[in-house]
Amino acid sequence: MRRVVVLALLALALPLAAWADGIDITNQFGSLSISTAGIVSTKSELKSWGSFAPGGSLGSVSYGTGAFSGTSLLSDGTFSATGSYFDVLGVGKWAKALTGCPSCTNPVALFVGAFTGPINWTLDFAGKGGSDVFTLSGAISGTLWNGRTVTGMTSQTIYSTNGQLTQEGVAHIRTGTTSLTVPEPGTLGLLGAGLVGIAGMFRRKRIGT
Repeated sequence: MRRVVVLALLALALPLAAWADGIDITNQFGSLSISTAGIVSTKSELKSWGSFAPGGSLGSVSYGTGAFSGTSLLSDGTFSATGSYFDVLGVGKWAKALTGCPSCTNPVALFVGAFTGPINWTLDFAGKGGSDVFTLSGAISGTLWNGRTVTGMTSQTIYSTNGQLTQEGVAHIRTGTTSLTVPEPGTLGLLGAGLVGIAGMFRRKRIGT
């Protein structure tokens, strides 16, 4: 009975420890090239990284998708994750300090990843004259500058004015929020050591009996 209780507690603690930390990211401004072949973003400013948000631009956020599935870009649909990407670059001394690489050249790749599944394209508001607001959202996965693998979600608010989307294939980024979930290797290591110790304890007990 004691063995079952201990293992149950560890089973509950493991996922909590593995995903206990995270990084919130915001971006703003920038343009999008949009067609049924996919989306490509241009010059969206990185506004915050975690708790660091000085008010200016910290770098850039760029992303792209695969092909569109739906009846029209002016209604709900999905973009494919095939060939997609989602990258965050930092510039300036803060990025070098964060990565512990003062000699690194700018920009510093803080996160390099891609979308991992269907990317939702949702019409939030249809205005007169082709002034529309959309949300692009989906799951992402990739690596931080230190090589750690992370997963997360991003939601980008996108708008077009005066029929730009249908006439020119152009839209703009109002704001974007991204949350990355970061595992804690140190905590996992302690749990792993604990599991090994408990296994050894049970083994010695069986041998003793």
